[in-house]
Amino acid sequence: MPHSRFTALGDRINASELPHRREHRHIGAAPRSGIVAYHLRAGTMNAIVRCLLFTIVLAVAAGCQTPQPIPTVASVDIERFMGDWYVIASIPTSFEKGAYNALESYRLNADGTVATRFTFNKGGFDGPQKEYNPRGFVREGTGNAVWGMQFIWPFKAEYRIIYLTEDYSQTVIGRTKRDYVWVMARTPSIPESDYAKILELLTRVGYDVGQLRSVPQQSIEAR
Repeated sequence: MPHSRFTALGDRINASELPHRREHRHIGAAPRSGIVAYHLRAGTMNAIVRCLLFTIVLAVAAGCQTPQPIPTVASVDIERFMGDWYVIASIPTSFEKGAYNALESYRLNADGTVATRFTFNKGGFDGPQKEYNPRGFVREGTGNAVWGMQFIWPFKAEYRIIYLTEDYSQTVIGRTKRDYVWVMARTPSIPESDYAKILELLTRVGYDVGQLRSVPQQSIEAR
C-alpha cells in the first residue's frame, strides 16, 4: 500500500508571516493562459475517457450477442446412448490437444445424472494416460439432447447432441458458440462417406470445419 503524506494542521503561524504567505499565494497563482490550457487539457482527457468507455460498452455488447443455438436431434434414448464412444475428430479444448485413443464413456446414475469418464493418451499412443470425470446433467424438456457437463462445481458446460444415427453408432456433440465439437462413434473409425456427411452438417450449422482435427485411434485389438 502506498504511503500517504499529510500536512500537520496544528503548526503555529506567526502573524508577521501572514502577508508574506498571502503575497506568495498571489505571486504563485496561475496566469489566465495557464488556466485556459488546463481546462483544454481536462476537456481533451474527458473526451478520451468518454471514447474509451463507449468502445468498452460496444465490445461488451458485441460479446453478449449469443449465436443462435444449433438444433439438436428430436430425442435421445438416454439408456441406449450410454456406453463407450470413440472420438473420431474434434475441435479440441486446450487440455485435450494432442490426444490419442480418446474415449468418452457414459454411465447413467440413479439420480438421472450421467457419470462420465474421458480418457486419452497425451502426445502419442504410448503417451501418459489422462483421465477426466465430469458429470452430465440432462436438461428437462430437451428430449435428453441437451446436457450441462460439470467439470467443476457449480459451472456447467453446454453439451448438445446435434447428430445421432438411428442405430446409435455415430453422434456429434456441439455447442452454441461453435467453439468446440466432437465427432464420436462406437468404433475407432467410420467410413469416409459418413464422415463427409458429418462435415456437411457442421458447415451448414456454422462451424469452421477447417479447425477440425482427426483423433488417432488404434484398433481395439491393439489396445
